[in-house]
Amino acid sequence: MIAALQSAHLEGTTQYKLRTYTGPSVLVIDELGYLPLDPASANWIFQVVSRRYEKGSVVLTSNRGFSDWGQIFADPFGATAIVDRLLHNAAVLNIRGRSYGMRAHQELADAKSGR
Repeated sequence: MIAALQSAHLEGTTQYKLRTYTGPSVLVIDELGYLPLDPASANWIFQVVSRRYEKGSVVLTSNRGFSDWGQIFADPFGATAIVDRLLHNAAVLNIRGRSYGMRAHQELADAKSGR
């Protein structure tokens, strides 16, 4: 999403590309925070979230807690604005424990070792 928006910005088609992410009734953003975002990338996330605010649902996954989002976005104030918009009228599911992928990997390893 970020790369597509940056490319659209360079081509002068930002408004058109933003509609790709603001139009659907549900937008899924997977693994936010897997890598830190530079300020320009954080701005694109903010633009999408802000334009969707109270207009469409966002399903977002992250392995980072909200308190760490200042590091993800390289701007604690920008992170606060995004979190505010995401959490207003939100349902937050906090899942703890091993990830599904790691659990499946462990089960495979256990099967191979005969456990």
